[in-house]
Amino acid sequence: MSLRKGLGLNRWRLPQIRWRTIALFLAVLGPGIITANADNDAGGITTYSLAGAQFGYMMLWVLLVITISLIVIQEMSARMGAVTQKGLADLIREEFGVRTTVFVLCALLIADMGNTMAEFAGVAWSCEVFGISKFISVPLAAIFVWWLVLRGNYKTVERVFLVACGIYLTYIVSGILAHPAWFSVIHATLIPSFSFKKDYLIMFIGVVGTTIAPWMQFYIQSAIVEKGIDVETYTYSRLDVIVGCVITDVIAWFIVVACAATIFQHHVTIVTAKDAALALEPLAGKYCEILFAFGLLNASVFTASILPLATSYYVCEAFGFEAGVDRKFGEAPVFYWLYTAMIVIGGGVILLPQSNPLAILFYSQVVNGVLLPFILIYMLKLINNKRLMGKHTNSKTFNLIAWVTTVGMIALTVAAVVVALLQFFHVL
Repeated sequence: MSLRKGLGLNRWRLPQIRWRTIALFLAVLGPGIITANADNDAGGITTYSLAGAQFGYMMLWVLLVITISLIVIQEMSARMGAVTQKGLADLIREEFGVRTTVFVLCALLIADMGNTMAEFAGVAWSCEVFGISKFISVPLAAIFVWWLVLRGNYKTVERVFLVACGIYLTYIVSGILAHPAWFSVIHATLIPSFSFKKDYLIMFIGVVGTTIAPWMQFYIQSAIVEKGIDVETYTYSRLDVIVGCVITDVIAWFIVVACAATIFQHHVTIVTAKDAALALEPLAGKYCEILFAFGLLNASVFTASILPLATSYYVCEAFGFEAGVDRKFGEAPVFYWLYTAMIVIGGGVILLPQSNPLAILFYSQVVNGVLLPFILIYMLKLINNKRLMGKHTNSKTFNLIAWVTTVGMIALTVAAVVVALLQFFHVL
C-alpha cells in the first residue's frame, strides 16, 4: 500500500480536479460572455423596451426559443476559431473568393457603422436622463473607448469588458423593482402566444433580428483566435459561449418584464430606451429609472467599443493586414486607423443637429437582418467542411437547429421587406 493511499489522500483528488477545471474555465472565459452581452446594445435595449411596452409579456416566449439558436450559432463560430485558428472573414476569403468577401465586408461595414452611431445615440439618451448634454457625454465616451483599446492590451481590454458585462445585472434589479405579476410572466414565457397583426409581426422580427447579429460571429471567432484557445481547451470555451448566451437573453427577458409590468400596464407611449427609463420613475420609482438608464449607458459604451473592434478585426483578416489589441499602433496601423475612424464618425454624426438616431438605428438593424442569412449559410458550409474541421464538424442536431434558424431568418427578412413595401405603398 502506498503512503498516499494509506493516509487516505486519494480522496482529495476529485476536488483537485474540480479546481483545475474551474481554473481552466476562468482562463478561457471572455469571448463568449463578452460577445453575447455586447448584443444587448442601444438598439437591442430599445427593441426589448418597445416589445414590453407595446405587447406586455407576449414576447417573452420568443427569447426562450431564440436562446437555443443563439447558442448553436455562437458555438459554431467559436469552434471554427479554435480548430482552424483563423477568423471567419479569413475563412470566407479562402473558401469563397475575394468577390464574396468584398460583398460581405461592404454590407457589414455599412451595418456596423450604423450600429456604432446607434451606440453613441444610446450614450446621449442615457446621459440626458441624468441632465448631461450629448455634447459632453458623446465626446467623453468616444475618447474613453478609443483610449481603452489603443492604450491597453488584450487582457486589460477583456477584463474591462467583463466588468461591463456584470453591470448588465442592473436590468435584473429594474425588472424586480417593477413588481411584475410573476405568474403571468412565467406563463407567457413557457406558453407561446402569436398574432398575425402587423405591429406584432414587425416587433417579432425586430426581437429575433436584434438577438442574433452578423458582427457577433466575426468577433467571437477572432477573439477565440487572439486569446489562443485551441481544440484542447475548447471544451471550457464552449461553456463560456453557453453561459454568455443564456445571460444575455436573461437580461433581455428582464428588460421586457420591466417595461411590460409598468409602461404597458399604464398605457404609456414610448419611442426610445430613454423614454422607457423616464417612464419608469413615476411607475416604479426613481431607483428603477436610474438603474435602467445606467444600464443603457453601460451597454452603449460597451458595444461602442466592441463593434468598431469587430469591424477592424474582420476587415484586416480578410485582406491580410496585421490585427489585434496586443499589437502596437505601428505594428497594425490599418487595424487601429479603422477603429479610430469608426469611433470618430459614429460619435460625430450623433452630434450633428440634423442627425436622426432612430432612423440610423432602424436601418442598421434592417441591414443586419438582410445580411445574417448569408453569413449563416457561409458558416454552415465552413463548419461542415471536413477538410477544415476534421472530426469537429456539426452534429445532425446542430445542423438541424442551425438550418431551421437560417431558414427562419430568411423568412423573417422577406416578411420584413414585404411589410415595409406594403407600408410604403400605404396598403397596411
